[in-house]
Amino acid sequence: MKTTIIIFIFLISSIQLEGQNKRARDLGIPLAGITGKLNAITDVVGVEVGNTTLISGNGKLIVGEGPIRTGITAILPRGKKHDPVFAAWYSLNGNGEMTGTTWIEESGFLEGPILITNTHSVGVVRDAVIEWQYKNKYFNPLVNEPDIFWALPVVAETYDGDLNDINGFHIKKEDAFSALNNSKAGKVSEGNVGGGTGMICHLFKGGIGTSSRRIKIGDTTYTLGVLVQANYGDRRSLTIVGVPVGKEISDLMPVWNPLREREDRGSIIVIVATDAPLLPHQLKRLARRVPIGIGKLGGYASNGSGDIFIAFSTANPGAANRELSQTITMIPNDQMSQLFEATVQATEESIINALIAAETMVGVNGTIIYELPETRLIEILKKYNRILK
Repeated sequence: MKTTIIIFIFLISSIQLEGQNKRARDLGIPLAGITGKLNAITDVVGVEVGNTTLISGNGKLIVGEGPIRTGITAILPRGKKHDPVFAAWYSLNGNGEMTGTTWIEESGFLEGPILITNTHSVGVVRDAVIEWQYKNKYFNPLVNEPDIFWALPVVAETYDGDLNDINGFHIKKEDAFSALNNSKAGKVSEGNVGGGTGMICHLFKGGIGTSSRRIKIGDTTYTLGVLVQANYGDRRSLTIVGVPVGKEISDLMPVWNPLREREDRGSIIVIVATDAPLLPHQLKRLARRVPIGIGKLGGYASNGSGDIFIAFSTANPGAANRELSQTITMIPNDQMSQLFEATVQATEESIINALIAAETMVGVNGTIIYELPETRLIEILKKYNRILK
């Protein structure tokens, strides 16, 4: 079993060691669909993910000093190459933030990376992305105006103030630079990492999770990947593959300090990536299917939850050319149902992966958020005949 007490508190400013945590399928949890090789958003060729994780201090909250439990996760649709992708976004419940979405709605393009952090660090991360894009020439200059540069970065958030000194503003622009510069293809770290460091999901420790699906449409196989920052939900509603896990594990509730009742608040950000050739209106349709996957786990978009999703397609490179007309491809709407199903499946599995990978964390004022116990989860799923004995 994973340790249940944090003994050493330390600062991590790079990607968490990979292969450290188990995942849903490692435990034998029966999940539908065929995954990509890595079962991650990076199965979509070109997509890169980077993290900056900040963990330091313990004990009493001293605003400006800590304890610190926070970070940033960066998703780059085409890695370090600038080539805008078709995109769309959708808000199930708007008690949250995702900047840059009005231009995505208007233009149909995502023109840069996506970053996820804590609620009170959106501004500094957004400004850092602009500086990073400018310094790295991650943009296409305006026609006949090469000295003009402007950007409307996409930065999303969920609240980590139950574990983190959120009003200490510990995220700096260099942390955003690190997440962007360290982004890479390949395995994706999950759980207490990046923007997911201080997050809580169904009153267990939450965080970053990812999954992917492979879909064959006609003679072509496509990949769809999802990444979540899961920080939502109450315990009683938690359901895993149809089993009322939250009702079965009614203990291991958070130890709040000072003791209090916690209202149902929190959020979830979901990123959907695919190499299927989809246009913005079709990507909006994908984003609207994300809530079905969340609902399978027992999420219901409470009043205090910011549930915001974005989907993009890496197909049709060069579609954002400023000067030349482009010929683009798209899948017919009549052939999209498998992509809808894949979105639901990968969202569900990403959240489960986040819960399983996350480890017990002690934060501000000694607040304790427990991990979802793997051994008990397996026994409960066996009890309900979801895992064969």
